[in-house]
Amino acid sequence: MSRAMNVILDKTPNATPDTQPTEGLAGRLLRGVGTHNLSLLIALACLLAIFGGMRSDVFFSARNIENIGQGMAILGILATAQTIVIVSGGLDISVGAVVGLSTVGIALGVQQTSSAALGILFGLMIGAIAGFVNGLIVTIGGVNAVIATLGTMAAFRGVAFIMSDGQSISIFHPLFRQIGSGRFLGLQITIEILLAVVAIFFVLMRYTVVGRNIYAIGGNPVAARLAGLNNTSYQIGVYILSGAAAGLGGLLLAARTGSGQPISGSDGLELQAITAAVLGGCALTGGKGTIVGGVLGVIILGVLNNGMILTSVPTFYQMVARGLLLILAVLVAEQQAKHYG
Repeated sequence: MSRAMNVILDKTPNATPDTQPTEGLAGRLLRGVGTHNLSLLIALACLLAIFGGMRSDVFFSARNIENIGQGMAILGILATAQTIVIVSGGLDISVGAVVGLSTVGIALGVQQTSSAALGILFGLMIGAIAGFVNGLIVTIGGVNAVIATLGTMAAFRGVAFIMSDGQSISIFHPLFRQIGSGRFLGLQITIEILLAVVAIFFVLMRYTVVGRNIYAIGGNPVAARLAGLNNTSYQIGVYILSGAAAGLGGLLLAARTGSGQPISGSDGLELQAITAAVLGGCALTGGKGTIVGGVLGVIILGVLNNGMILTSVPTFYQMVARGLLLILAVLVAEQQAKHYG
């Protein structure tokens, strides 16, 4: 009898024969969702209440909800990739420029080969190569990630202008119109691409050894190296992933606009992607952050952008609001880091 009791006690830590650990519904919900994600959901509910109350006739319409989803597609892909970069201990400020460069590469590829597939492949390869360059500079070159990607941002943007001669390049192919505005199974293709990317990144970071190693490298690179991980290879791989995601974002932008744009539509995407990732709970020191949190950050930004447009907030004030949101997100992250160590 005593042996059986010991087995039960071993299986239920902190339990006694007379008491069993209990957890209320609220506690289980909080543990499952996460404190930070719950705060994001509350913030999102507040935004929905504010903008819904001001423009309820339009804001909650099916058409506008779909517009929000389509508007978040490019940013969502960049922000989830940025989340992985930040978790690994890095930062990629060049993603907006890579998006613009990829659109130009896609447009030129289609123009020169008359093949949509080759144009798309060309654009994705440009993004991956740009990420590889970033990874080499940061790891092999030993340059701080902020300085490195700030420099490549300017360089990639300059290359895009050189390739396009400073002009937009039209894309005349039905496949791009289909990607940009078409539907599959009743849902816009751009939203479906976003959902697929989020699902892949979520599985990568949550359920694979690669994801756990990325968290380990970002949390303590010295311990990760001593444990036998090749930090350099992982970090370069993460930047290649970020560049490829930017290339995919370039594909969606090219499909939406029907052209290769060296800057239009991609300017400012890098700051919005970083804002969404940090807002979603990423620690800029690395090792902390989730894909779910990054997606919630993207949704908040998407709702905020859409709501400001519907309520006729001037463009310059919208820029101020996005900048203040980034500062607020960083302040909250720093306070949480100090509080929880």
